[in-house]
Amino acid sequence: MTRIRVNVLGPAQVEVDGRVVMLSPRALRVLIRLVAAGGQPVGVKQLRWDLWREVDRPHNARNGRNQVQKGISELRAVLDPGNSGSAAAVLRTERLFSGRDAQSSYRLTLDAGSLDAAEFGTLVDEASHAAAASAADQLTRAVALWRGQPLAEAGDDEYASCVVRAWRTQYLTALRELVRIHSELGRFDLALPVAERLAAEFPDTSDATADLAAVRDGLRRRYGDQLLRRELPDLRTSIVIIRGDLFEQGDANLVIGFSDTFDVDTRQDLVISRASLQGQLIDRLYGGDVAALDRELRRGLRSVTPVGRETSRTKARGKRIRYPLGTVVPIPLGGRRLFATAYSRLGNDLVAHAQPQDLATALDRVWASVAVFGQLAPVAVPMMGSGLSRVTEFGPEQLISLIVDSFVRGCREHHTVAPQLRIVLRPTDIERVDMTRVAREISTVGH
Repeated sequence: MTRIRVNVLGPAQVEVDGRVVMLSPRALRVLIRLVAAGGQPVGVKQLRWDLWREVDRPHNARNGRNQVQKGISELRAVLDPGNSGSAAAVLRTERLFSGRDAQSSYRLTLDAGSLDAAEFGTLVDEASHAAAASAADQLTRAVALWRGQPLAEAGDDEYASCVVRAWRTQYLTALRELVRIHSELGRFDLALPVAERLAAEFPDTSDATADLAAVRDGLRRRYGDQLLRRELPDLRTSIVIIRGDLFEQGDANLVIGFSDTFDVDTRQDLVISRASLQGQLIDRLYGGDVAALDRELRRGLRSVTPVGRETSRTKARGKRIRYPLGTVVPIPLGGRRLFATAYSRLGNDLVAHAQPQDLATALDRVWASVAVFGQLAPVAVPMMGSGLSRVTEFGPEQLISLIVDSFVRGCREHHTVAPQLRIVLRPTDIERVDMTRVAREISTVGH
C-alpha cells in the first residue's frame, strides 16, 4: 500500500512513501477544499463555486466541471503513482443527492496516520483524559505538528475559515493545558517555551499573558539566586552558577581549598584567617572546634606520602609537614562529604601562593575523588583561586572557566561525577565577574 501523509497545519505538504511531492495550484486547491470538509463528500457544483466562483450556467458548466475533474485526476496520480488502486480508498467518487437531482461528489478519507490535523485532534482528545505525565507527552507531540497558519492556501474563503477557527481553538486549549501540566509537575523550564509561544501566537488573549507571567514567577521561585544554568544531558549533569553562601548548600558536597600543609589554626588570624573559607568552615560547620577538623584531616592524610618537612626554625608557626599539591581528603560531613584539596603552597612567611596548573591538577583529582565518595550528590564549590591563596595570573572569568572545564573533563573520564556542579559566588565576587563573558564561554562547554 502507498503511504500517504498530508500536512495542512502550516504550508500544505503531501508526502508519498516518505517523499514530498509537488502539486499543481489546481490540484492543491482541490486538496485543501476536501481536507476542509473533514471527511464529508463535496459535490462538483460546490467545488466549482468554492474554488472558481462558478455556477451551473450553460456557457461555463463544462469548463468548471473540467477544472474539478482535472484537479481530481492530478491528485489521484500523485496519491497513487504506481496505479495500484490505493488512491480510490483515499479519494472516493460518490453520488450526492439533492432532492430529485444527483451529482458527482468527492470524499477525502485520511486518518490520524495520514493527516496531521487528524493526528493533532486525536492527541489532544486523548490527553484530556490521560494522567498528567502522559497528557504532557501527547500534548507536546500535538503542538509539534503545528507549523504555521493552517489551510493558509485557502486565504479567507469561508469554507476554510470555520475549520481553521475550530483548530485554533483546540490549539489554544492544547497550549494552555500543556503550560498548566508542566507547571503542576514543577517543570517550569518546560512550561516557559510553551507559554512564550502561547503569548506570541495569541497576543490578544489576556490569559496567555497571565500564563507567561505565572511561569516566569515559578522559575524565579524555583531557581532563586541562579545566575546561569547549562544543561549537559550527554554527561547527565548540569552546571549552575548561583549567588549565595557556600555553607548553606545543605544538599551538596563541598569543595574547599587548603594549602599544602593543611593548616587550620585560626587563633589570632596568624596562620589561617578566620575570614578565609577554612576559617568559616571551622566556625560554621564545626562550631569553632579546630581539633575536630584537624583530626579528620590527619586521618585522611595517613595514606599520603609527604613531600617535605619544615623545622621550627624555618617555619615557626603552624604545621610543618608538606603534602603534594593536588592531594584530596574526603571528609564525612553529616551524610555528605567535604573534599579538602591542596592547591597552594604556604610559604614559611605564612603567605600562600598558587599557580593555575596547581589549581587545575587539584580540581582534576577532586572530581576523581567525588566520583568515588560523592554518592551522586550535587557538588558545590566557591570561585577557587580568588581568595587569600590567589591565582594572580587568572581573572575571575578565567577561574570559573577553569573549574567548569576541569569538571567536564572529570565527567567524561569518570562517566558521572555529580548530577550538578554548583559554583557559589558571594555578592562581592559577583561585582568582579563579567557574567556575560562567563555565559558566552560556558555556552560552548560540552560541544
